[in-house]
Amino acid sequence: MRWLVGWSSTASGPVPPEGRAIQPVGAQLLWSDPDPLWAVGDWRPDEVRVVQADPFTRLAVFGCCGASDEELRVGLFAARGGALRHLTAWPGSYTAVAQVGRRVTIAGDLAGARPVFHTEWAGGTAYATAALPLADLIEAQLDVGHLGALLACPDSPEAMGAGTPYMGVRRVPPGHALILRDGARDVTGYEPTESLAVAAPQLEHGEAVEGVRDALVEAVRARLTAPRHAPETDGLDPGPVPGMGPAERRAARGAPAPGIGADLSGGSASATLALLAAGLPGMPGTLLGHGTEAGERLLAVTFNDLVTAGGARTREAELERAGAIAANPRLHHVVVAAGEEALPYAALDTGALTDEPGPSLVVAERHRRRLAAGSADHFVGHGARQVLDAHPARLADLLLDRRRRHLLRPATALAKADGPSAQSFFVPFTVYRAARRLARTPYRDGVEEAAARLLERRFADDGVTGGPGAVSASLAALAWCRPGPAARWLTGEALAEVSVRLEEAAMRPVLLRRPGERRAGAALARYAADHRILEQAAEVRSQRLHAPFLDNQVVRACRALPEALRVQPGARAAVLRAVLAGAGIRELPPGWGATSHAAHTAAVRTGVRTWVGDLVSLFDAPLLADAGLVEARVVRKALRAAAQGERLPLDGLAELVSTEVWLRRLLARRGTCWTGTAAPRQRAVAGGVVPRPSL
Repeated sequence: MRWLVGWSSTASGPVPPEGRAIQPVGAQLLWSDPDPLWAVGDWRPDEVRVVQADPFTRLAVFGCCGASDEELRVGLFAARGGALRHLTAWPGSYTAVAQVGRRVTIAGDLAGARPVFHTEWAGGTAYATAALPLADLIEAQLDVGHLGALLACPDSPEAMGAGTPYMGVRRVPPGHALILRDGARDVTGYEPTESLAVAAPQLEHGEAVEGVRDALVEAVRARLTAPRHAPETDGLDPGPVPGMGPAERRAARGAPAPGIGADLSGGSASATLALLAAGLPGMPGTLLGHGTEAGERLLAVTFNDLVTAGGARTREAELERAGAIAANPRLHHVVVAAGEEALPYAALDTGALTDEPGPSLVVAERHRRRLAAGSADHFVGHGARQVLDAHPARLADLLLDRRRRHLLRPATALAKADGPSAQSFFVPFTVYRAARRLARTPYRDGVEEAAARLLERRFADDGVTGGPGAVSASLAALAWCRPGPAARWLTGEALAEVSVRLEEAAMRPVLLRRPGERRAGAALARYAADHRILEQAAEVRSQRLHAPFLDNQVVRACRALPEALRVQPGARAAVLRAVLAGAGIRELPPGWGATSHAAHTAAVRTGVRTWVGDLVSLFDAPLLADAGLVEARVVRKALRAAAQGERLPLDGLAELVSTEVWLRRLLARRGTCWTGTAAPRQRAVAGGVVPRPSL
């Protein structure tokens, strides 16, 4: 786990003694008092860059940034004049910290994969890119209300606000920057705002796709031109093992291969990144001379689930497409086969403590086994669906712009998604009415409606014609705010508290945006936060995961795509196919761009059925019940029902299980993130789970 931390103190009086007597464990000091900044963790030398114009004007960039030192200086001068957006316009994924005199600016990213947190401390403000170190710093208790909101409405920022699971630790929203002046803080957005009454001018189809292509190519090139690193190994290769080659022995030790690699699942996103990375020229070899032979190839990793029965046809088709793509002479294909030990919900009793809870904790072991066979720098296609696909609520945006005819194709595709039925003929009309209702519903009324639904326990698939399915999910998503899949298992008190949060949010003034734009941004932020948790939970030593689809420039380019294009069926595959064609790659296997929902759902159901005993035992005496969020008996009953094949929202069960697992790991941790004579005497959440106050 890697993070940066610093603070800004008040201008009056001497420097607080805490600033001299406390520092993070294992930290690298970048600049000192009165506003110090540290880099903590296993940062590579090229991942921490500092440029300085004078002793009082400097910029630190953490992560993979494709800008040159001169470009960083230009960005620093722009930030000195207040143009914060320049700090987020370079290729790559990074966090920028600019100091101009006593003013410190920390820019978060657009997606939320690199968040910024802050808290009051020592008369000023401390900030970090991880919430747990700040919780340790102020000895924070657990915010049970935030956990309840995270379970009840995970995709609704109205319920969670700027909070975190730790009391007193706040989050900077995506697309915003934290500005500190003499300890005082201000959170401001750096993206231009659009009018709600007048639609912004949209780019032409071809120009928008070219923008996506250029952004993706630059994102991949930023990783390829960075110095490459060989993984650190604690022990020597044990030598020949029957049935295992060097790559298999290395993966068994948990060490990635040197050089560049990529996922190759057969899907459009991972295949696009793998083909781009294989086709673009980069800096060969590593700092230690590994991988410098002629004809160096990109390591492409495909995961093969051997025990999931359902979705077998989809999985076989994915493997065939991956094999056809890997025929490229610049790709070296590795297939990682796994059994029950890599199913979802496996190995929940082991694993690293993450900064926050997230549904990806239940599949961390599955991903870790795949990533261990990858490279030191590994591309993943995470986030492509969230930045390229249209959220169902965007249909209401089309109605606001009087583009009714563009609703025909997506509504017709939804009618065919769940198969032929007596209700299929009415689906387009039902979708149109739901989109029109959302377009005519004010934001405040929509949030208050969600609060009422929580109190009345009316959830997404209750009373929806046809039961759970694509049509039901799309109709439920046509709302300003809605309960999440885990809300049905929360207690009445927990739902009532979240309902109060929503009603308070409805009364506050907000920057109004179109419903589709707002819902799509919230869904992207939720996914990016969970991707960050996955990086921490499935982390392989000396490996870096690269998700270019979550980069600032790629997100901006995808947002410029016309809404009429995004809502069409197969839009993501069409855009990525055009991206590859623009890069000179036109021969793709049949079926390229097909979705993999069936295989994923089948794997999750198999995991629940296989590990149901461990899951039920996990909720014999759950910490969530001690906090008043759930009743253990109700959750155990739901787990047994899901294992027997009953159609329940599996995403909701994953959120409950992952939150319980995270709480147990948090309360079992030892030590603190800080050292020194004034270091906190206790770790975060020192008192355990705080009982929920009565309403």
